[in-house]
Amino acid sequence: MVFVLRRLVATLPTLIGAITFAFILIRIAPGDPARLILGDEYQNSAALLQVRAKLGLDRPVIVQYVDYVSDMLRGNFGESFRTGQGVLPEIWSQVPGTVTLAFAGVFVAVLIGVPVGALAALRRNTWVDYVSLTAAMLALAAPSFWFGILLIYVFAFLLGWFPIFGAGQPDSVLSMTHALVLPAIAIGARSAALVARMARSSLLEVLNQDYIRTARAKGVSQPGVVRRHALRNALIPVLTIIGIDIAYLLGGAVVIETVFARPGLGKLLVDAIYTRDYPVVQGTILVFSLGIVLVNVLVDLVYGLVEPRIRYG
Repeated sequence: MVFVLRRLVATLPTLIGAITFAFILIRIAPGDPARLILGDEYQNSAALLQVRAKLGLDRPVIVQYVDYVSDMLRGNFGESFRTGQGVLPEIWSQVPGTVTLAFAGVFVAVLIGVPVGALAALRRNTWVDYVSLTAAMLALAAPSFWFGILLIYVFAFLLGWFPIFGAGQPDSVLSMTHALVLPAIAIGARSAALVARMARSSLLEVLNQDYIRTARAKGVSQPGVVRRHALRNALIPVLTIIGIDIAYLLGGAVVIETVFARPGLGKLLVDAIYTRDYPVVQGTILVFSLGIVLVNVLVDLVYGLVEPRIRYG
């Protein structure tokens, strides 16, 4: 329990930094929310001042920051400048789309990365190994938005196998899964490359252990050695990489949701930035930060369960 509390307390500076960063960043960006709301009528200075007062933008920045932090601590994310609706319900309505995309990316990473890494390790220094490593390097180097656009062009535009944009029909699981394939591959490609490289390195290390040689000396076949002894132990570092990489997948959803025009926190954040919707931007960044922090805390807790000495480190 002490270990858990210590890890949770250690996340507070990160959350405070994320809150402060979101507050400062959106306010130094060009553009005035009041003028965007008024549109062509912003030349009317009286109307502009009235809108700024209604939004609370006429107060000193330090006062806005204190009110913003105090509201966040009470769970009050304010109201959207654009829609006038509560920010928290608007954010929660988009959470399922982003979480679904992130875990679909994890599924792609495991489905592709583990077999490719294991095959590369078992075929070390052959053409299979070289091709796998080259493909992993290319996947790590390629930006996710570029890869997503490439997938859209080839598999949606040219071949017509998948929809170009959207999340499918909400009342059809098959339609939603069909629309999820390309975004999941786009966001999971980098993670699949990391998993493949880690699986290869970990399996090569395990295959050189004494107990593996003992199993072979007892007459256990190569597939049996790999399946029953080597692969299970080799997957421990892979699971660690996957847990840490979930944070990247949550952040990567911002780009992928925009490229594929999918509903979710990423698209909500981008739209809010365009319209200078301060409360939505601040609330969304806080939710992203909270999700990333919680994932990291869970990974730390798993470390503590696997290796009890870490609890006292």
